[in-house]
Amino acid sequence: MGTDSRERMVRSAAYLFRERGYSGTAFRDVIVHSGAPRGSIYHHFPGGKVQLAEEAVRYAGDFLNAGIQAAVEGGDAAAAVDAFTGWWRQVLIKSEFRAGCPVAAVTVESHDEAPQLAAAAARAFGRWEDTLATGLGNAGVPDGRAARLARLVVASVEGATILCRAHRTVEPLDDVVNELKTLVAAATED
Repeated sequence: MGTDSRERMVRSAAYLFRERGYSGTAFRDVIVHSGAPRGSIYHHFPGGKVQLAEEAVRYAGDFLNAGIQAAVEGGDAAAAVDAFTGWWRQVLIKSEFRAGCPVAAVTVESHDEAPQLAAAAARAFGRWEDTLATGLGNAGVPDGRAARLARLVVASVEGATILCRAHRTVEPLDDVVNELKTLVAAATED
């Protein structure tokens, strides 16, 4: 039972961070959203909000990485891009452009008093880049170029997600995806 409450709180924190940001999400919001017992948050997260955020970033990073991993196993470079971007597209539309990336939200708002949050975000972004680079490499992109393209994919999609939220349309993401797929296709031909 305790583990279930803890996992619900971590998932709820990730969900709330993507819509409200780190600063805009309080423990009480996580309790309400997760349905967990009131006192349990301090029991499960004695390190406070920073510990909860660190675990929410890890959860969000692992969740998205699993989807990327499944898509890149086929060795299709375009599928690697689609795997990373397709989920974002769904999130944006389903949330009516209120939700973005919980990892980016925590990154932008992590301050000097919580350097472990920036480190957790860097690990999540790094896993995405590594998984995408592996998929691009399996599709024939040379290793150094695959790593650079993977970083470009992550950075471009994170930026496009912000633009989509601002403009309330998926058009920026669709444009970025089309350009990234062109780049990736050209890289497999080099």
